[in-house]
Amino acid sequence: MRVLDAAAVSAWAAGCVRSLASLRPAIDEINVYPVADSDTGSNMLFTMTGAAAELAGTSPEDAAEALKVLARGAVASAKGNSGVILSQVVRGLADSAEGELDGPWLARALGHADEAATGAVSRPVAGTILTVLHAVALAVRGDTRTLAEVAAAAAEEAAHALEKTPEQLPALAKAGVVDAGARGLVAVLDALVGVLTGAPLEQEHALEAHTEIPEAYAWEVMYLLDGVDEQSLPTLRKELSGLGDSVTVAGDGSGSHAVHVHCADIGAAIEAGLALGRPRRIRVEPLLTPTPIEPGGGIDRTVVAVVHGGALAELLRAESIPVLAVPEGGTPSVEDVIGLLNEAAGQQVTVLPGSVALTAAADTAAGHAMAAGRDVVVIPCASPVQVLAALAVHDAGRRTNDDVVAMAEAAAATRRGELRIAQEESLTWVGRAQSGDVVGLVDGEVVLIEPAPASETNLVAAAMNVLNRMLALGGELVTVLSGAAAPPGIAGELAEQLRVEHPEVELTSYASGQADAVLLMGVE
Repeated sequence: MRVLDAAAVSAWAAGCVRSLASLRPAIDEINVYPVADSDTGSNMLFTMTGAAAELAGTSPEDAAEALKVLARGAVASAKGNSGVILSQVVRGLADSAEGELDGPWLARALGHADEAATGAVSRPVAGTILTVLHAVALAVRGDTRTLAEVAAAAAEEAAHALEKTPEQLPALAKAGVVDAGARGLVAVLDALVGVLTGAPLEQEHALEAHTEIPEAYAWEVMYLLDGVDEQSLPTLRKELSGLGDSVTVAGDGSGSHAVHVHCADIGAAIEAGLALGRPRRIRVEPLLTPTPIEPGGGIDRTVVAVVHGGALAELLRAESIPVLAVPEGGTPSVEDVIGLLNEAAGQQVTVLPGSVALTAAADTAAGHAMAAGRDVVVIPCASPVQVLAALAVHDAGRRTNDDVVAMAEAAAATRRGELRIAQEESLTWVGRAQSGDVVGLVDGEVVLIEPAPASETNLVAAAMNVLNRMLALGGELVTVLSGAAAPPGIAGELAEQLRVEHPEVELTSYASGQADAVLLMGVE
């Protein structure tokens, strides 16, 4: 088939329903993320069944119109997080349906589908259906082959990316399964290939079962929202993100939006929609307690971190620490932190936040109803250097309580210093600082002001002044994190000066990427 026509769209919709119906029990069985409630296959089937029924009741003139009807039906019938995302895949194809719907069109359309689906999700997570969809979009970008060849390449890449999902999401690795939503996406793309080529569908990907799940602990709230101003959608997403996780707000291109959230407060989720538009077709279903970890069954606990600074986040990820990287000066939402907890493998999760504000946000999420079913401990940290100190003593072989105590003691015992550049005139305990001056702090208190300019020489001198104050009380290890504004050679100069003045002290230094401090220093 050289170009897609209305009949092929109808056949694809029917093929998706048949394939998802066949795979539904197996996909439900591997559903462990974001909640192990065994309904991903059912939700994707419900969504495509509604979309196909919507299309069956019309007589579209061409494929473009057929895709638009299919998308409208998918959004209206979207059920669950996976169903909403699937509806946006269809919508992405529909929104880009112009001209000849040939191979190059499909390549572009899959890119639009990637953007639409990702844009609907408040917090995209690696190792899920969105990751696989993005891999597909990248694989066929700019592809000029025939329609069937592009579809086949997309399905092949989806199957390949699916197998990688356990490497990207610890919860999947723990259960020994691939992502359920991504498996459904593979089925949808396989169905398209089947329609375009006449080839039989392949459904051979491994689908492992997992342990049974006990009682409900929260709720999945879904509704269609009409009459909402597009500019109000960020407000709605923010409101819902404060109530729970798995937030999606997905449009159908005609003014209606499918809203989805996992939360403990049903009324608040509906009221958030009422404040901006007209909710209808409200559906509420119980969520189930996340899969319990069997004693001695592999990973039973995880340490995660919440930090500012992209370079610091990458440093921690390189050590296999799940990380939530928060924009400088911002605080994570409840959904952000709960999402991080859900990504972690294990029943017991220890959170290391890199500042006072991040500690408060982590504490809020840890006490939230959506964190039920996990033992979450937040170790208070006022600086990223305390996060690194805690991780340095982390020992997965120790008893959990002993390990948490050791990390907490290491963080608390680490004195913290920093250098900042004054942004405006201010009065401190040690005098008046002018804009551009170098300000040194120890444990949050200003201890020195070095007049501008903030040259490399002045910064090294100020850093040594701060370190000497901290080392006066003893210390064996100094950790230095250089911020985004730090001169490239400052770490080396500081190391040389420290060797001269304190040869007994060991120094480690890393780039943090932080914008608010030139240098962060810790003494242990």
